[in-house]
Amino acid sequence: MNLTNLAVSGLVANSITQGMFNSNLVDFATGRQDGVFKAGADGSMRLTLPELLGLAGRGGVGGTYSSGYNLGMVLEKNLKANWGTIAFGVVAIPIIAKVATKAIRKPVILPANRILKAAGFNDIKMG
Repeated sequence: MNLTNLAVSGLVANSITQGMFNSNLVDFATGRQDGVFKAGADGSMRLTLPELLGLAGRGGVGGTYSSGYNLGMVLEKNLKANWGTIAFGVVAIPIIAKVATKAIRKPVILPANRILKAAGFNDIKMG
């Protein structure tokens, strides 16, 4: 398992959920906002997975959301408002990670991989 690739994938997924659903990755998956379960209760353009699955009372794939919008309308509005965030996350984050990985390979990554291997984590690598 490559920890760098895992981190990049998480950051890209977070930028997509932030852009399309107005919710970070953890809040999207759990339905929580500020530590409180609020899936479907906020009446906003913020969507979560429990809300999309219909587990939060109103909503669901065929339900209504903020101001009577359906799912397609909410996603379209969020995409128009946040397309830059999504584009940056999908394109720039992997490029930045690749450049940073090359820059810190010798001083940081190689020693960290040696430490992980010495500790018995043979299947885990940093970049």
